[in-house]
Amino acid sequence: MHRSVTILLAAFAAWSQVSFAEPLPTDSGYRGIWYMIKAKNSEYPYKYSGGMATYPQQHAPIAMYASKVNKTFFIYGGVAEKGKSLLHTLGCFDHATGTFSKPRILLDKKTGDAHDNPTLSIDDAGHLWAFSASHGVERPSYIHRSVRPYDITEFDRIEETNFSYPQPWHLPGNGFLFLHTKYAKGRGLSWSTSPDGRTWSNTRKLAFIAKGDYQVSWVLGDRVATAFDYHPEPAGLDARTNIYYLETRGLGGQWTTISGESVKPPLTNPKNSALVRDYESEGKLVYLKDLNYTPEGHPVILFLTSKGAMPGPENGPYEWHTARWTGTAWEFKPMTTSDHNYDHGSLMIDRDGSWRVIAPTETGPQAFGTGGQMVLWTSADQGKTWNRVKQLTHDKKRNHSYARRPLNAHPDFAVLWADGDAFKPSGSWLYFTDKAGSTVYRLPTSTPTEATPPEKVW
Repeated sequence: MHRSVTILLAAFAAWSQVSFAEPLPTDSGYRGIWYMIKAKNSEYPYKYSGGMATYPQQHAPIAMYASKVNKTFFIYGGVAEKGKSLLHTLGCFDHATGTFSKPRILLDKKTGDAHDNPTLSIDDAGHLWAFSASHGVERPSYIHRSVRPYDITEFDRIEETNFSYPQPWHLPGNGFLFLHTKYAKGRGLSWSTSPDGRTWSNTRKLAFIAKGDYQVSWVLGDRVATAFDYHPEPAGLDARTNIYYLETRGLGGQWTTISGESVKPPLTNPKNSALVRDYESEGKLVYLKDLNYTPEGHPVILFLTSKGAMPGPENGPYEWHTARWTGTAWEFKPMTTSDHNYDHGSLMIDRDGSWRVIAPTETGPQAFGTGGQMVLWTSADQGKTWNRVKQLTHDKKRNHSYARRPLNAHPDFAVLWADGDAFKPSGSWLYFTDKAGSTVYRLPTSTPTEATPPEKVW
């Protein structure tokens, strides 16, 4: 009898792991969603707007290179050929053939809000994990896992829950450290952990200062760091300011400042040991862009400062800066200027110590609108001086923005972004370029086969 029970339990366990997923539907080509937030008391129609397939920077990673199969996988906010609803869409670039798969539609989010855009992770076995966000608590969020390793055709739904601004970091041999935001009279930074993506710890609060915080984060080995701001009373996120920094090793058992001082979350006071710079006292807003590490393992924060939340020249200059930890102090250096708070780019740091930024710092056809023309900048002296290498895009109709770098990026696929008219609804295409910015490609707008090459644009 005991042996029969054991066999039955074993059979049930095996059956419970069987996937009943159906192949994901394919899209006819790579298209991004257009989205906007209206401006208040401004001559400009939108606070931010345009092609938002790779929006926002608080969602990371959205792409990653898998060396075992020589492919870059990515997920983005798509839209049907004739529709406005946000589609969580997966793509794959095969570096061996230089071609893209057909895009796969993971789900229809039943909203046009690009804050619901998804993020992507890969576990030790090569399974892809999609984390589908929600803007607030009105809509559900989802976690999906690919049925097969390194494959975007079929996914199982693991969990329906609620989270915003997802940043899932898979730490080899450990599991997931999932940074995200919870809405409760503001935006609070939180984290949870899982050894396998199926069983999750209780959500714990990391920071909730005044009306909340936004963060950017990145991973280096078993180390995860976050740089975040705070939203003062009463204006909230329209008064976002200050820079804070925390890091942890492993799955968040202990959080420390850059100098190694242990902190007890959640942080709730604007004056705390994680403070990198008090921009509030300087009367400046802070828009965090990216976080990366030098070859020595020192963090570098890329960010923009301005005088106000609404678009237009009156809140300029829109100044880009870097903050680098030298080993003993934070060093702040100016980089360049652009014309909008939500111009977004990525910071790449090579093993030889050279820095690269690809960002829409050149004015586009919609001046003082979100995005512009993409430009490649380099620095050989850790941000002290910058060289404007080249303008990558020369678009006469649409602005380009939200250049996002993949995790473990291959040099041939360094950043991914989208275009869109910043002043009125428009179509939106997706683009990528190599590390040197030698060529800009548009992702195929029509994918009749599983191996469609991109279109060379500039």
